[in-house]
Amino acid sequence: MLTSLALIFILGILLGSIFNKLKLPRLIGMLMTGIMLGPYALNLLDASILSISADLRQLALIIILIRAGLSLNISDLKKVGRPAILMCFVPACFEIVGMIIIAPKLLGISILDAAIMGAVVGAVSPAVIVPQMLHLMENRYGTNKSIPQMILAGASVDDVFVIVMFAAFTGLAKGESISLASFMQIPVSIGAGLLIGILFGIIMSLIFKKLSLRNTIKVIILLSISFVFVALEKISPVPFSGLLAVMSMGATIYKKNENVAKALSLKFSKLWVAAEILLFALVGATVDLSYVLSSGFAVILVIFGVLIFRMTGVLLCMIKTKLSMKEIVFCMLAYMPKATVQAAIGSIPLAMGLSCGNIVLTVAVLAILITAPLGVFAIELTYKKLLSKSSDND
Repeated sequence: MLTSLALIFILGILLGSIFNKLKLPRLIGMLMTGIMLGPYALNLLDASILSISADLRQLALIIILIRAGLSLNISDLKKVGRPAILMCFVPACFEIVGMIIIAPKLLGISILDAAIMGAVVGAVSPAVIVPQMLHLMENRYGTNKSIPQMILAGASVDDVFVIVMFAAFTGLAKGESISLASFMQIPVSIGAGLLIGILFGIIMSLIFKKLSLRNTIKVIILLSISFVFVALEKISPVPFSGLLAVMSMGATIYKKNENVAKALSLKFSKLWVAAEILLFALVGATVDLSYVLSSGFAVILVIFGVLIFRMTGVLLCMIKTKLSMKEIVFCMLAYMPKATVQAAIGSIPLAMGLSCGNIVLTVAVLAILITAPLGVFAIELTYKKLLSKSSDND
């Protein structure tokens, strides 16, 4: 395992730097690292690291979501209001509907299979979007209208909605019925995640205020609590979003003690340097090149087709807001990337023995390869042109 980690970090840094010098997102280099080292190419990664790949990816995601929470001013989010709520589910709904309309005609699959595929592809990637939005917040682009905060919050909740829809559609494919209770899991999961995160954020703020602890110790405590959140999500009788609890805990600490939050955010920024490489390299390692090579033009057409539906959903979320057309276009571009959810659930239909398993996995893999680099590239290329920079006094 140690050799595998060494290969991931060295090659990830090298390829990331090369792509950065070419004025392309470093993320592409990290994805390429995983693809090259993974079991479907050179097969240089130890089986032990692949067996815990999902846990390591979740660890990296926890790190960036804590950092996001510690940088998120809830007051700024309140200014956005309605669009922030709509972004949590409307674009994903449009993408699922788009898949149901397009995929049966181009790929020859059933409507239910298309719905499953839409649920897999419909989730936006917090791992891709959150670092980009934090960069914008640190450089004060779009912050006067809370644009990065809105996208950041929407990306964190979007996954909860899509995963519940995925569970419902795969249940139908197995012959189960959809009940109202299954859809009630969405608001319950979001609400419970927020409440638990806020409660622990308040408790941690009090502890950090009363006890003289080094920031490194505070980081370890927050990471440990976050691990428990995510672990309990899988076994809790009451549905709740562990990742949403993680981010809301960080946001609560920011609200209670901004100075502590900023100091801890710097610590998590340093952790993210290694976690980012690990996350995207392991996402890349899930990519089966044989599926990509055999996919054909129709699959690529489907992915771009449903992206148009997704962008339309984002556009509708922005109706009657104070955002200019340039800012709305930026939101549409920034809400494209897919990676973590697709890597996590893309192979589940195949493992379940569903007839659509192979094609769903193919679309999931291609969605990662196309939208993750494209989304990051679009954000980095356009944010200075489409968003206004706030002054330090704003």
